[in-house]
Amino acid sequence: MKTLYFVRHAKSSWKYDVDDHKRPLKGRGERDGKLVSKEVSLSIEQPEKIISSDATRALTTAHFFKKALKVDDANFETNHDLYDFSGQNVMRIIKSLPDNLDTVMIVGHNHAFTSVVNMLGNKYIENVPTCGFVMLQFEEEKWSSITTGKTVKTVFPRDLK
Repeated sequence: MKTLYFVRHAKSSWKYDVDDHKRPLKGRGERDGKLVSKEVSLSIEQPEKIISSDATRALTTAHFFKKALKVDDANFETNHDLYDFSGQNVMRIIKSLPDNLDTVMIVGHNHAFTSVVNMLGNKYIENVPTCGFVMLQFEEEKWSSITTGKTVKTVFPRDLK
């Protein structure tokens, strides 16, 4: 069985005149990142690996989950290809995960994440909100073979306030 955790980056700030890739989180995003990562850490198995988009807002969000889930540096990486909004790169990354990993968290962006969780999960999600968490499980043994899995859990900031 394979388990995939999706985390959409927390709320980012448009206050700074920076390239989209370098946009930081706003205060609400930081608060939501801490809140959701703590809640999730109480009810899920630690991922064997966290892979994050290298965009500032995603990477900052990923670090909240890394800390809450006690994932060490060796099992944390960035991948520029997760700076994807269509979902094509996200799917390619998922399908090419090493089969010795059973539980992986990826941190990235919409519209890619809403599209992919609806393609791979069995419950329709209108929109994965900022700092939204979605857990999918698959019966397959190989990442390259996964098709439709089961949407096991969602944790959205609004559920915790």
